[in-house]
Amino acid sequence: MSLPIGPETTVGAMIEAYPELESVLIEMAPAFAKLRNPVVRRTVAKVATLEQAAKIGGINLQTMILRLRNVTEQGARDLPLLEPQQDVAGDDASWLTSDRVVAEIDADAMLERGVHPIGKIRQTVGALGPGEVVVLRSSFRPQPLIETLRRAGSAVHSSIQGTTHLTWFGRPAK
Repeated sequence: MSLPIGPETTVGAMIEAYPELESVLIEMAPAFAKLRNPVVRRTVAKVATLEQAAKIGGINLQTMILRLRNVTEQGARDLPLLEPQQDVAGDDASWLTSDRVVAEIDADAMLERGVHPIGKIRQTVGALGPGEVVVLRSSFRPQPLIETLRRAGSAVHSSIQGTTHLTWFGRPAK
């Protein structure tokens, strides 16, 4: 199957077209080992683009795409230059305080139980009052979720504490 590999290609479609690329991804970033989890494979991999995956894995998007294209014998044609997105919605980071946190969710623990955390996160973020925050702890940057909730109007910030990614989702104060 010939699937062009680019920033917008979903991880799931790419691995379906080129199963050998799963091990290449895992070699590039250990965070991608989660692709072996059937829950992650059925959910996140189906919607996460390579651009999002590069952010999750903390690797350069262009380096990743070039490597994947080399393995599949695709050229480096039309590889775009991308600008990183700002994590904090707007310039106001005043909402990033621990006294505003009303819930913490451990994504890794949920995934180990075979439950994808997206439903719980959406429900918790949807129930936030003005100025309230929920923190998601994970061993990876949940880029597809970040983008989904940002588009839905949530304030979002992501940071790393040791090997743990902390992603803050907030409802702006009125």
